[in-house]
Order: sequence, then structure tokens, then C-alpha cells
Amino acid sequence: MDPPEACCSPPSVEFLVAVARDLLQATFEDLNQEQLKRFRHKLRDATLDGRNIPWGRLDGLDAMDLAAQLTHFYGPEPALDVTRKTLKRADMLDVAARLKEQQLQRLGPSSSTLRSISEYKKKYRDHVLQQHAKVKERNARSVKINKRFTKLLIAREGAALPDEALGCTKELEPEPQRARRSDTHTFNRLFGRDEEGQRPLTVVLQGPAGIGKTMAAKKILYDWAAGKLYHGQVDFAFFLPCRELLERPGACSLADLVLDQCPQRKAPLKPMLARPERLLFILDGADDLPPLAPHAAPCTDPFQAADAARVLGGLLGKTLLPAARLLVTARTTAPGRLLDRLCSPQCAEVCGFSDKDKKKYFHKFFRDERLAERAYRFVKENETLFALCFVPFVCWIVCTVLRQQLELGQDLSRTSKTTTSVYLLFIISVLSSAPAADAPRMRAELRKLCRLAREGTLGHRAQFAEKDLERLELRGSKVQTLFLSKKELPGVLQTDVTYQFMDQSFQEFFSALSYLLEEERDLRALLQGESHLTLTTRFLFGLLNPDRVSDMQRHFGVAVPERVKQDVLLWMQEQGQGRRRAAPEKTAGTDAAEDAEEPEEEECEPNYPLELLYCLYETQEDAFVRQALRCLPELELERVRLSRMDLVILSYCVRCCPPGQALRLVSCGLAPAQKKKKSLMKRLHSSLGGSSSQASKRKPQPSPLRPLFEAMTDEHCGLNSLTLCRCKLPDSVCHDLSEALREAPALTELGLLHNQLSEAGLRVLLEGLAWPQCRVQKLRVQQPSLQEAPQYIISILRQSVALSTLDLGDCQLPGPVVTSLCAALQHPGCRLQTLSLTSVELSKESLKELQAVKTAKPGLVIIHPALDSHPKPSKGLSDAL
Repeated sequence: MDPPEACCSPPSVEFLVAVARDLLQATFEDLNQEQLKRFRHKLRDATLDGRNIPWGRLDGLDAMDLAAQLTHFYGPEPALDVTRKTLKRADMLDVAARLKEQQLQRLGPSSSTLRSISEYKKKYRDHVLQQHAKVKERNARSVKINKRFTKLLIAREGAALPDEALGCTKELEPEPQRARRSDTHTFNRLFGRDEEGQRPLTVVLQGPAGIGKTMAAKKILYDWAAGKLYHGQVDFAFFLPCRELLERPGACSLADLVLDQCPQRKAPLKPMLARPERLLFILDGADDLPPLAPHAAPCTDPFQAADAARVLGGLLGKTLLPAARLLVTARTTAPGRLLDRLCSPQCAEVCGFSDKDKKKYFHKFFRDERLAERAYRFVKENETLFALCFVPFVCWIVCTVLRQQLELGQDLSRTSKTTTSVYLLFIISVLSSAPAADAPRMRAELRKLCRLAREGTLGHRAQFAEKDLERLELRGSKVQTLFLSKKELPGVLQTDVTYQFMDQSFQEFFSALSYLLEEERDLRALLQGESHLTLTTRFLFGLLNPDRVSDMQRHFGVAVPERVKQDVLLWMQEQGQGRRRAAPEKTAGTDAAEDAEEPEEEECEPNYPLELLYCLYETQEDAFVRQALRCLPELELERVRLSRMDLVILSYCVRCCPPGQALRLVSCGLAPAQKKKKSLMKRLHSSLGGSSSQASKRKPQPSPLRPLFEAMTDEHCGLNSLTLCRCKLPDSVCHDLSEALREAPALTELGLLHNQLSEAGLRVLLEGLAWPQCRVQKLRVQQPSLQEAPQYIISILRQSVALSTLDLGDCQLPGPVVTSLCAALQHPGCRLQTLSLTSVELSKESLKELQAVKTAKPGLVIIHPALDSHPKPSKGLSDAL
């Protein structure tokens, strides 16, 4: 069906521009110099959508240039409107009337449609304000969006790291410079100009499930309609929920999607879409979009009918309205798949609640100060659970469960510390509130609800029709009212009713639960599924925890057989075999991949192991995690900005490492550790030069990696190899790693490659290697920027009782340093067996000194291309280096 204005066939933009210039030039040429001067003076105060031409551009313009300036700045039709209004304000009513008459003669009736665009802007904004003024709470109660919206932290650099890792160079950098509150000013900055003065056309808002991306997107739309955002830059903004649109039956065009959001489905579509540079499309949940089929050409025409995936894909890939602005929300589980489809995106990360925000939320939720403080204090003492509460939806669940426990006088310690356990406890708490006589019926309904969730998750469906609920006998059931929200949409003949889970993450949790409640369990469909099943897989792992299994058996009457765990372990083994690098092993002196400016392409995503660690963390079963990690002997995280939660997960898995495990962090950014505020008395005491000030100077600040290093010292930790490459380590990390080297029970290999260590930081770090308790046998250091670095390393050769292999590739070794090195190598306390100096420039004198050491100590292997008769390193030695 043609859009309403298709029959009008309005003229092209080029034609309108030419006509507008002719009309304006003729009008200005009829004015005398005094009238033209008065017109320019009044034009300074003429605004359209908050914009007016700066006075400096108007001064001295003749009739032709003035007409061109007006047409270029405002557009053809608005320029004519502004000119007529300005002529009237300058008491030239007859000229304004003549211009209107000529405009109607030249442009004809189609001009009325174009003139209505300015009036329609206000009508559309009012419609958006009305439609989005309220949002539904999770208890189906409608509240005003300004009251419901919670200001979260947003960091612009979050998702996509540049080639040089976003390290923590300013470890005590104040929070506002790292992340900003999601208020109007921050939303305006999302499309702000970068350092080169370029304004992005695509902004990606990323964050985990339940963190508030959709609510932030709706608030942006609402604030735009209220005139608070993108003033004078965006004429129309449209909210496109990707998951819902993918379920839309039949073909549609972008014009159809726009028309659906307009009041009474009437709009001047062609004039609206004719200026794409003044349009904003908000694509919510864009990570749900499937890859474009190879044979499917992308959409290029906004009136071209196609399936929703092609239309939305055309917007993402900028083949459709390339000048339009895009705001895209997506989860952070697999950003690579989405970012590869976008053109020069500016990424921002929704960081969720700060610690202060969590406390505010608890008090806002409970209202009773005593209960709020008791609940908050309990969660604060549970460090991991407190960390999980950075996600608003998880925070809501925790508060809901705690309120029920407090009201029933139950023990708060039931609340656990993983997302899975929190969700399961919430469901158990909700179902337990029903009468005992209803328990068998609700168990049966719960199984059916889980089946509905699984069907939807596997089929990319979030909306369910009434016939779906009737098929499973769920319509009007207790679980429907508890966990599904109803949505009514006006249709052509009748109102369309759909249902969806109270949150998308809840649908994914029920999907995972279905695999354990159903007797026929096809785990392969889940474990080998696509990226949209990531969270469901996490929940499945979490439900395998012995305590969770016991809860399900007690409350749902289901027994989970041990073979389910065996199937999961078999899948983990396949991941370990299938995700290893295809590239050959690096040997000593060959570090091209690490030294190259551009990273090598890999078949798998660099941060894929991190997602597996998230799954293992959810189990909270040390023996199972240790067994699973044997399938992944080397964990490599590359180009990941490690959040606080990432480090919690990584630290737990490192604590459970089996013997022989290796960990490599390559180009990983570190989120600064939060600095606790001092009390008022301590700050006053410090300012007066008290002893506490001196004590704080002596005590180093904790580094972001301290939890990881503390995990390495656990007696059950089997991590034997740690490599930190291009992570721009601050000095605080050096201190914490130095402390860990004294106590780590299994760490025998350490690699420090191009981390921009300071002289002081490296000296502190190496102090840990000199301790008798340190077990590091193989040390690899590449720090070409520091002149004194080798001296610190040489100093430990006489003290370390374990160090047997040392690689100083790429380090600068001037003559005096080599002399000191040779002296240390011949010291009786030096136990070094292998020294690698590949890629190190040495003078002839230095080579002679090293050759003399080799002669004096035949058991010492010194590797350098210029040394005579040096033995070729074995494969095992190459791998060690």
C-alpha cells in the first residue's frame, strides 16, 4: 500500500532549492539598500528550531549571496518561511505577501505538504511525549519516566579499544573523567565531536543484560521530544525495538516503521525522510539482528519493502539513509559481531550503579530507613553480591527477595552471590508465597512457562501471542500473571494482545531452567547455539551448582542427573580443542605479533575465554571449575577492558586453576580501583599534617589487579605461567604483583612485555623475585624504553634461588650494563642456566665478554645471533621463552 503522500509526488530537493533561491533573489533585488539593511538586521533575531544565521555571515551580502546563504542554512522551504516572517517584522507586508503568492505559483499545491513539515514537528513531538511519558514497572504499574529513570554511569571509551590498550595510566583519576552520569548533558555528548572535530553518525550504547540500556534509550527519545536534546540538530527521532520488529510478519519498509510511530498513522513521510541528516533512529537491542544472508542485497530505499532484518541491517550498514544518526543499544557479550557491521561507530559503555547509587536505590526501594539500612548492610558485607548489584535489574531482584525475607523473618544469608542463584531464589520466593495446595499445579505451569521461554529464545522471539499461551494452557494461569507482562496494540480490526517476560534476562533464565526441568534434554542445541544464547548458557552452568540442584529438587520436584555435568564438561573440552590459535607457537626472539602495530586476525573472538569463565563462575563449585579448566590449559584475554566484575570472575577462576595453567593478558585495559573517601575527621587531620597523612603515603593504593594477584597466592591455585603484554601497568600493579610473587605456590613463569613500566615500578616488582620464597624460574622482560631496567634485573641474579631462564629480548644493553651482567653471571650465587638476548644490539666488546662467560661456564646457554657456536634452543626451551 502506498504511503499517504505518494500520490502527491512532491518535487525533488534539487528543484526546491533552485526555486527557493530564485524566489528569494528576486525578492531581495526588489528591496532598496535601506530595506535590505533593515531585513538583515531583523534576520539576526529570526530563529527556526533554535537556530539562526550568525551576524558575521550576513554582513555585506548582496541579493544573490543572501538567497544562497538562507537556502543553504535553513533548507529551501524553511528559508522561504523565515524570509516571509522576517519581512513582516520589518514592516514590509506587501513584499511578504508577494513572495507567498509567487511561492504558490511556482511550487503549486505540493508546497502545502512541505510547509506542513514545520507544524508536524511539534505535533510529532507532542505525540512522543504522550506515548513515552510513562513506562511500566515490573509489577505492571505505570510510572512517569522521569521518576522511573535512574541516572547510571556511562563511559564513552568502553566497548571498542583502540590499537593501543586503554590502560590505567592515571590510577587515581577522578570518577567523573572516566564515566559520566546519564543525564541530558551526557546524552548530548554522545554525538559530540571527537578530537579531530568529526561528529559520529553511529553511537553504540553497550552494557550487560538488565543494566538499563533500553530505559536510557527511551529517556533519550523522551528528552528529545521535550526539547532538551539535540536542539536544532534532529527534527524527528524514532524508537525501533529490534527484537519486536524481527517478529513482525510480512515485508515492510523503513517508511512503514516510521509511519507506525506517527500519530494516527498520518505523516508527510517523503519530506520527513528527504533530510536524513536531521533524523535520529534508536535501534534497541541491535545485537539480536541476524547476519545478512549472502544472497540478500541490503536495502537502499526507505520505501522498499523487505523483511525487518534487511531494513534494520540497511540502517546499521549505512546503505539506507547514510546521513542519518543512529543510536544503537547492545549487550557486551559479543560486540565484535555487531561492530563489524557498523560504519565508524563511537562506543559508550553503560557502567551501571556506583556504590553510592546502590545505597540510594536500597533506600528508595524500601522507604523504611531501618529496613533499608539492614538490607543494604547485609549486601555490602557480601562482596560479590554487592558487586552484582551494579546491574539495576539484579539490584531490584535482590531488594525484592530481601524484603520478603525481612517480612517473613527469614535468614538473610539465603541470598547467594551469583546472578543465577539470585534469580532462582527470586522465583522460589514468588512461588512460595502461593498457598501450599496450589504447589503441584504451579509446578506444572512453571514447566510450561519454561518451555515457552525456550521456544522463544531459540527462535529469536520475545513476543508471544494469546494462541501461544493457549497452546500450553498458560492463559490466565498464576505464572502468567507473575512473570509475563501484557501489551495491547491497536490493530486494524481489533486490538492485538501480546505477552512478554518481565525482562529479557528472565526469559533466558527460564530457558536454561527448562533444560533441567524437562526429561528430554537436548543440551547441544543450547551449547552449540549462536551468540544470543550466551546468557542462557551462563544460567545453565549456574543451575548445575549442587545447592541450586538441591533447591530445584526441593521446590520443583525435579532431579538433575550427573550426566548433565558430564555433557557440559565434554562441551568444554571441545571448546578447548576448537578455539586454540591456528598460528604457530612463538619462539624466543620472534615476537612479531606482539610488536606489530596491527593485531593479527584470529578465527575466534579474543575475549571468548572470558565468557567461558563467566559460565564457570556461575557454578561456584571449585572442583567442577578445576576439572573444566583442564580443557583450557592456556587462557588468553586480548583487547578487553577488564571491569571490576570481569576481575571478580577472573580471580575466582584463577583461584581454582589446575596445575600447569597459563594466563595471558594482552592489550587489556584496566578499570581503576575505586578510592574510598576519607571521613571528615581524617581529611582534616591529613590537612593539618597529622600522622595519618604520613601513614597514607607509606601505604600504597590497591591496584585494579590486586584481586587477581591475591587469587594467585591461594594454596589451591595451580597457575604456573602469567604473561602481561601491552597492558600499561601502573606502579600500584607492580607492588601488588611483587607481593604475590613471594607467596604464589605454583607460579614458575612470568612475562612482562611492553607494559610501559616506570623505573620505580619495575624496581618494586623485581624485589618480589629476589625473595627466597619466590618460585619463578623463567622470566621474560621486554622493556626497551627504560635505560636502567636491565640493572634491576641483573641485581636479582645473585639473589634468586629459583631463576633459571632469563629473556631480555628488545632491552637496551649498553657496554657497562653487559659488563655488570657478565659479572653477575659468574657470581657463585647465580643459578641461571639460559640467557636469551635475541633482538638485542651488542657491541663487539660486549660480545667478547659474553663469549668469555660462555667459556668459563659451559653449562650456561647464551642465545644471540652474533655469538659463535651457540646451541640451537630446543622446542621446549623456545616455548618456555
